[in-house]
Amino acid sequence: MLIVVSPAKSLDYESPLATKKYTEATMLDCSAELIKIMAVKTPDQIGSLMSISPQLAALNHGRFQDWERPFTRKNARAAILAFNGDVYDAMNVRAAFSERDFTHAQKTLRILSGLYGVLRPLDLIMPYRLEMGTRLANPRGKDLYAYWGDQITERLRDDLSASPGAHVLVNLASAEYFGSVRPAKLDAPVVTPIFLDASPSGDYRIVSFFAKRARGALAAWIICNRVHTVRGLNAFGGLGYTFDPTRSRPYQPVFIRASAAEPIPADSSNS
Repeated sequence: MLIVVSPAKSLDYESPLATKKYTEATMLDCSAELIKIMAVKTPDQIGSLMSISPQLAALNHGRFQDWERPFTRKNARAAILAFNGDVYDAMNVRAAFSERDFTHAQKTLRILSGLYGVLRPLDLIMPYRLEMGTRLANPRGKDLYAYWGDQITERLRDDLSASPGAHVLVNLASAEYFGSVRPAKLDAPVVTPIFLDASPSGDYRIVSFFAKRARGALAAWIICNRVHTVRGLNAFGGLGYTFDPTRSRPYQPVFIRASAAEPIPADSSNS
């Protein structure tokens, strides 16, 4: 069983490391090609391309200029410890993961990235921002989906064959990032859990902020509990969600929650 999640816009390169283990990302040659394209752009061009503020554009212009290989623990950080959005906050790896959990996550968790393609949790990354949906013209096409083509799918297919348990992909990524995957070419079923929260009227609906956190909590739960089967997912009960068999379909388990345990923050767009 292999899990895929999205990266986060917010980064953390300051907190103490929860593990000293690290590995080298497997698609860095592709990353270097994209960096060459981005490094010649001005801050204004970056801001326009990414629809971000001048301050963020200047920050990321500097990041593209500073990006260099080889990565070390002085200039880079393991991906699962560098990303700091809602999904990763709910995963809570700094407090919840043991060394054995980090080792197991390396086998069963993958992070989809606009710059790095497919990341394992312990792969070192330098600070960056390049979302998968960015319409970045490149030698392979008009955007990053064209750039990555089948490469992300092929990497996931290879990793699926080596992952423990059922030969299945658990999709906990956003639509933007999972759009870089071609499910028909995975040679494995895709399971996409759905999380619904009760509205004041009593109807159940997807609330983006809560769904992000639920995806992170489920990913961590699968890893820490060594869940290896699709049926095993139904036992998830984190953050107050429970499996609803009446709403579920094959390969689309639905989890519902009657009331949220926390309010939606004013800025919940960081992952």
